[in-house]
Order: sequence, then structure tokens, then C-alpha cells
Amino acid sequence: MSLYEVFMPALSSTMTEGKIVSWVKSPGDKVEKGETVVVVESDKADMDVESFYEGYLAHIIVPAGENAPVGAAIALLAETEAEIETAATQSQSSGIITTTTTPTTTPVGQIADTTTTTTTTESQNGSTRENGRIIASPRARKLAKELKVDLNSVSGSGPYGRIIAEDIETTQTTKQPTPVPTPVETPRRNVSTPAPTPAPTPVAAVAGKTVPLTTLQNAVVRTMVATLSVPVFRVGYTITTDELDKLYKQIKSKGVTMTALLAKAVAMTLQKHPLVNASYSEQGIVYHDSINIAVAVAMDDGGLITPVLQNADKLDIYSLSRNWKSLVERARAKQLQPDEYSSGTFTVSNLGMFGVDKFDAILPPGQGGILAVGASRPQVVATADGMFGVKQQMQVNITCDHRIIYGAHAAAFLQDLAKLIETNASSLTM
Repeated sequence: MSLYEVFMPALSSTMTEGKIVSWVKSPGDKVEKGETVVVVESDKADMDVESFYEGYLAHIIVPAGENAPVGAAIALLAETEAEIETAATQSQSSGIITTTTTPTTTPVGQIADTTTTTTTTESQNGSTRENGRIIASPRARKLAKELKVDLNSVSGSGPYGRIIAEDIETTQTTKQPTPVPTPVETPRRNVSTPAPTPAPTPVAAVAGKTVPLTTLQNAVVRTMVATLSVPVFRVGYTITTDELDKLYKQIKSKGVTMTALLAKAVAMTLQKHPLVNASYSEQGIVYHDSINIAVAVAMDDGGLITPVLQNADKLDIYSLSRNWKSLVERARAKQLQPDEYSSGTFTVSNLGMFGVDKFDAILPPGQGGILAVGASRPQVVATADGMFGVKQQMQVNITCDHRIIYGAHAAAFLQDLAKLIETNASSLTM
């Protein structure tokens, strides 16, 4: 009998365990090569996991909702349909199988996230393919089957051209309506207002009850503990924001966000201070070839994620704002790709929107600095001619890795950032 194990894949470099969100395939189902088998929650995203091989899903070891360490067996894959019942019986009588009967050294049933490891190509209709197979989420495939939509005719709007459920629904709105029996018990969803998958609702706090941490919260815990070994220092600065606020009011109607403006300002300043954009390694200082600004976002179900605005110094403010809106939407729907939340070279954390005057941020591992941004408030200040006036000012504090960045470096960076925001904010739109 040819019986193989399916293992929990490592979907990111920091992932130590994963949670089974849902099994797309059920025991007894045929599994084609490259077909999605299971959806796994990694540290900060839900990822479709596809099979490298074909066979039949014989037995699920780790059911939906449970966790398993990376490399642990989560299911059994049989080579033929006739072996399914035998596989299920064997697994129940002997517990989780830890060895395979195949003579090969590499488990044939091993699955991994092929989205990040295989080459993608564009088909003529605009949809993205992997090794000749269209990339689509399990929900999109199910919806396409129900609505009889050919995936070859759909263009994907998800990460890397992946087809998502909303793309299937959009195709329906462009077709001529056909008579459809009105459901009696289950109404059809309004396809004219598609919405991303909502984030899980956090468990309600109950006095005297211990609520387990989510996968994302556990990832944050590991990250915060890891940074305790880094020697850091902090420098604060007061920045007048009158010009920045004026610019924001002028272009806000075009979809520009204050977060994008701050990220752009930080990125342009980092061009002059590559050391602040660098990171420490045992071999020396790592000077990154791009400026990727990570911005901290609190998740609805607990935890923290930092979507990354890649090459923020090179993109115009309008593209940057559109990218940020997309990143936040997909972050809350847990649809970010690993490089969209783990490739930051410098982080911005803005609590000013909550009215916080100032705070200190914890340095993320692998970065040289993080900027904490407070609220902009009217302040009475003395002018150069000895008079008093009211100006909008905000407090910013930078936390730096003292192994590579010293006080003078941080101060010079903040000084240039303030100069850009106070006297040359209009350059952010160029």
C-alpha cells in the first residue's frame, strides 16, 4: 500500500506552527497536483496550501480549528481510491502515522504554499497562472462552480493576480440577467456590494476567564520577546505640521491619506540617511537596496500587523495611498502575502489618530529604527520676532538599534524630517 503523509508547511520564515482554518478537500476526495487542499493560518495571514502530487485524501489527522507545528503530519494521502478505507483504518488503530511506506526519502504527500515558490505567468485574459493552472481562492472556485463561471474568462484582482470571490461576483453583474428561481429559505447574497472576508470576532472578555491567544497574538509575543536582546535608545522631536496639514486638506479628496503622507516623508528623509534604514547582522551593517516603510495596524481580532509600503520613496503619493488602502483591506481580511508584511526596512507607528500626545515604540527585529508619531495639536509658541503665535505641532520619538545607529544619526534624521514637513511639504506630491 502506498500511503503518504501530508505535512504542515512553513509559510513564512518566522512560522513555527500553523492553524487549520478549513479543509477544502474531504476524506475520499480526489486531489490533483497543484490543487488547493487546505487553508492554513500562518503568523499573520490565511494561505491556500496546494498539493505537489495527486492522489486521494485518505484521512485528516488535524481537523479545522486546531494547531500543528511546522513539519507535523496533518493528513494522509493514498495513491489509489481503493486504499482510502485501509488508510483510515490504519490511522485509527495506530494513531498518527509518523513514517511512510514509500521507499523514497522525500514524503510524496508533502504540501506547501506554491504561490510563493512557483513561477507565475499571465494568460491572454489577464488571469495569473502557476505551471499552467489558474490561481484562485477556494471560495472563488466554489462560487464559480455554483454560478457556472469559467475561471479562464476571469481576471484576478487579488495578490499576484489571484482570482478571489469578488471577481466571480463582478462577472455576474456584467452579464445579462437570466431567470433564476427565487430561493425560499436561503436568500442570495447581494452581488452588487462585494465585501472582503471579515476578520474573526474576538472572544468576549469574561471576568475570571483565560482567553487563549490567537495565532497572530502569539506571533506578536515572539517578536516582542526577541527584540528585548537589542540595545536601543530613543530620541524625541517636535515638528510643526501647519504646511503638512494644509497640503493634506488640498489633496485629501483625491484619496490621499495622512498615513501615506507621513510614510512618504519618512521615506524621502531616509534617502539622506541610509544608516537609519539599515539593520544589524553578525557580519556587519546591512544597507538595504530599497526603502520599505512598514506601518503598524491593529487587527480587529487582536494582535498587530505591519503592512509594508515597498519602495515608498519612489512611488508618487497617489499610488502610495492606493497601495495603502489595498494593504489595509487585505490585512484585515488576512489575505496579505508574506512579503507584504515582513519586508519592512523601517517602521512607522501612528497613535496620533487616537489623541495620543507621545509614546515610545518597540523596535521590530531586523530593523534599525521605528518612528512613533503622536497627535498634531495647536500650541502657543514664540515666533522669531519675539511675538507669540499658535501653530500645529506633533511629537515624534524614534527608537533605534544602538549597535549601528548613534544619537547624532537619529537626531540628524529627525532634523531633516522636520525640515521637510515644515518647509517643503509640497515636495511630497512630486
